[in-house]
Order: sequence, then C-alpha cells, then structure tokens
Amino acid sequence: MPAEPSGASYAAAGVDIEAGDRAVQLMKEWVKKAQRPESVGALGGFAGLFDASALKRYERPLLASATDGVGTKVAVAQRMDQHDTIGHDLVAMVVDDLVVCGAEPLFMTDYVCVGKVVPERVAQIVKGIAEGCVLAGCALVGGETAEHPGLLGPDEYDVAGAGTGVVEADAVLGADRIRSGDVVIAMASSGLHSNGYSLVRHVLFERAGWALERHVPEFGRTLGEELLEPTKIYSLDCLALARTHEVHAFAHITGGGLAGNLARVMPDELHARIDRTTWSPGAVFDLVGRAGDVARSELESTLNMGVGMVAVVPPESVAGVLATLEERGVGAWVAGEVAGRTEDGEAVTLSGDYAS
Repeated sequence: MPAEPSGASYAAAGVDIEAGDRAVQLMKEWVKKAQRPESVGALGGFAGLFDASALKRYERPLLASATDGVGTKVAVAQRMDQHDTIGHDLVAMVVDDLVVCGAEPLFMTDYVCVGKVVPERVAQIVKGIAEGCVLAGCALVGGETAEHPGLLGPDEYDVAGAGTGVVEADAVLGADRIRSGDVVIAMASSGLHSNGYSLVRHVLFERAGWALERHVPEFGRTLGEELLEPTKIYSLDCLALARTHEVHAFAHITGGGLAGNLARVMPDELHARIDRTTWSPGAVFDLVGRAGDVARSELESTLNMGVGMVAVVPPESVAGVLATLEERGVGAWVAGEVAGRTEDGEAVTLSGDYAS
C-alpha cells in the first residue's frame, strides 16, 4: 500500500480531537448532576433537548432568553490555575438576568473556547457550570468546546452561555408594575461578582503591584481567593419571593452599578431614592477605591458596591420579603423608596455616605 502523506494535519495545526473527546468524557459526570425532569437525551448530541410539554400548565407562557460571559475574571482564574468556580459565575450572570422579569430558568447551554484542550481543565470549567445550574434550578442541556490555537495561548480560555426561562404572561415583572411609594430592598452580593474586573485588575495588579498570593487581613484570605469568590446566584430566591409575596420588579446589579441597572426597570415618571447609609459595601470595594484613587462615582458606575440584586415591592410586602430572604440565608435590607421623578430627570439617585 502507498505510504500515508506526511503533509499538514489538524493535529499539527494545534487541534487535538482526542483531547476534546477525553474532555467530554470527563465532564459527563458533572453534566448528569445538572438535569431537570424535562431534560431529554444524553451529552454528546448535536443539540440539547428539553421537553416543552411542561409548559402546557401555563395559560400563556412567555419564553425569556439571556446570554452572557464572565468578562476578564477568567484572567484571574487562569493566573491562579483554579478553574472550578468560573462556571458558577457564568450561570449567575445568565440566570439572574432571566429571573428579573419573573422567569423561571429552565435550561442553559455553554461555550468554552480554549487555546489548547487540557481535558482536566475543561472538565473543571464545566463542573462549575453544572454546579451553578443546580443552584439555579435549571438544566445544562449541552454546549460546545472549541480549540483555537494561534488565537488564544495554550493556557487561555473564555466562556459564554445562553439560558432560556419561562414566565406566565400576566406575571411578567417590570417597570409597568412599579408605583410611587414602593420600597427598594437590596440583597447582599458575595463580593465583586463578575463585572468590573478590567478596572480591578488594572488597580490591584498594574498600579498597586499586588500578588494574588498576598494575604489581605481585611479579607481574612488571599487576594486571589477574594477575587475568585463566586458570583451569588439569586434565581431561586427571587422566584420564592415572586411566588409568595407581591413583587413589582427586580434588578440584577452588574456592569453599570446599582443606579444604572435599577434605572432599567424604572418607569419614566418615577425615580428611586437610594440611601447609602443603609449598608457598608465591604472591604474589597474600599480596597479598590483606595489602591487606585478611584472616585466614588467611578466605583458606583462600575461595581455592585455590595448589592447584587434588588427587589421593588409595595410597602405591605416589605416585612414578608425580608423574612423570606432571611430564612433563605440572603442578607437583605430596605435601601430606598420610589417617588415621583424629580426635575433633574434622574431615574435613580444615591444619597448619604456608606455606613462604616
């Protein structure tokens, strides 16, 4: 028989199909844990399947969709060589956008792009995604791992995901439900969450020159451990509130900060007055501000400042909402109120100084 040609090959170009297959085998055990009764089929197909007959119980089901990534927080995970939490961040960024309108997250798909497939590393990333889906109450029905040599370095990767949820048409939450006199309830964040890391890395690594291994007394742990703290997932907590109390709106506090994201659900004729004296943002926010001499306005428009989600509720719901969140282990407090729009036209205003 003639000899096989010795020219170019996919492997020589940097793509290892066998490593990709091994990554799929390693991640299967984690994906199995992130299922719902409606999940259909096994990992490895061309498309994920979800039994939509469950939607028959709805009078008029509206499907909600969201997609997101985790931004440059992945750079911290790569530098620390710790990859099992970044997927948790990904799920949080997607499902907590879905739940803002009152939608129950049903399923997610993920996209993991790597410079070189290291099966164990890919499996750790997917492990975090699967664990996040369990916490969010949704299924991980599929995904894609792509190897891009030459575009990404061997140890570089990025992740993205898309989610689908469902909400009854007459139960959609948002601006049209908010009334003057409503109360803004803040839910505590778990830290920086997964936005603003370009600013954080610039300040702490480039300007301050801090190492990830540095122990920070204010944190009680290393800088790297603080920066990799997973983003809190609020979806089941928010759904519990919407099902047991009157809730008018939620706002997921990500890029743009508290004012910028709460403004997205405020009606044109109303504005929310937020009182900074009702909480202390936490040590990491103070550290970034001091280390980079960052103005408070810049911090507040970039980071969550200790508030990861807010609920806008009528006054009669406040006690019950706070009690439910306390039962569920979610730190929460009254942070402000809704009133008529002021002459300056601002949708959200923050006043006072943060509690020390």
